[in-house]
Amino acid sequence: MTMKTTPHISRRRFIATSAAAFAAPHILTAQKGSAPLIIGSGEHRYEVLHNWPQLPDKYSWQTTHNVAVDAEGLLYVIHEGRENLKDHPSIFVFDAEGKFVRAFGNQFQGGGHGLEVRTEGAQQFLYVSAYQQVKSFAKLTLKGETVWQKYAPMDSKLYAVGEDTAPKKRWGADAFMPTNFAFLPDGGFFLADGYGSFRIHRYDKDGNWLSMFGERGKGAGQLQTPHGIWMDTRPGREASVVVADRANKRLQWFTLEGKHLKTLDGFILPANVDSRGDVLLVPDLSARVTLLGKNDEVLVHLGEDPEWRAQVTKDGNKMRRSTTREEWVAGKFLHPHDACFDAAGNIHVAEWVDSGRITKLRKVS
Repeated sequence: MTMKTTPHISRRRFIATSAAAFAAPHILTAQKGSAPLIIGSGEHRYEVLHNWPQLPDKYSWQTTHNVAVDAEGLLYVIHEGRENLKDHPSIFVFDAEGKFVRAFGNQFQGGGHGLEVRTEGAQQFLYVSAYQQVKSFAKLTLKGETVWQKYAPMDSKLYAVGEDTAPKKRWGADAFMPTNFAFLPDGGFFLADGYGSFRIHRYDKDGNWLSMFGERGKGAGQLQTPHGIWMDTRPGREASVVVADRANKRLQWFTLEGKHLKTLDGFILPANVDSRGDVLLVPDLSARVTLLGKNDEVLVHLGEDPEWRAQVTKDGNKMRRSTTREEWVAGKFLHPHDACFDAAGNIHVAEWVDSGRITKLRKVS
């Protein structure tokens, strides 16, 4: 599927491409013994390592949300966390072997959501967004020290009184519910208000609000739960910002000034975006992870088959809250909420399930 500069791509064309990508076997069942479980096809085959990182006994998994990898290969995982467990950290760090390194982020308990690592000069920093009753975003060191923490941008004139000073667990178009970041080349960043105003806010490098774009709706350039956001700087194209427009079941691309460029339909509930080389990585909340090629064509759907997806989509709340995991099937995803590449091309997937699940997809082709 080749994309022109600014078209709206039909669901029919997306599905046709998906079918072609699915022609090869996607889940190779493991043989008896210790044979690895492999999913994918062609150049995009991965060994599935569910529940790969291990927490110390004193901590518990609490609805895993997002993942990020730093320059040294450490994996950061954020939980929504339980509001009544204020002394429990919401962010956990693991080494390249999945061993626990450290934990922090108690202040995000009950609302932990977005997580990104950014290199600024000679340092790396962790950017965190939180929704529910926390309603804030912050810049931290990789050890968890707070550089700054901010709340609703009242200069935008979008938010109710108190959203910046005394946030409460309240939903609505005038509530501030930030979900994810995309980093600009000038040092600033975009912040998606994915559960509140459905706007994309632009900030300078110090976290000062500058402007916003987007509006609530279903038309081109309009947004319904803009849950994920990413700078698309893949080779051969001008830099743009791509938004996982989740409730509209699509991706949308915008200029850095917020002008709509193009739309890609055919997703189920796209939750976030990452990239490596020519490949765009899209975790889809309803049971799969999708890889797109340099022309935004489907390369492969990982961890999905139609029957399993129908089961998860039909009774998603039951699957999300299943702490026994008895109904879970190896090699298949339930609710991928975020995913990211590491330097070796492996993929780390965080799923929106109450008992938490982090899967490493180790690249084998």
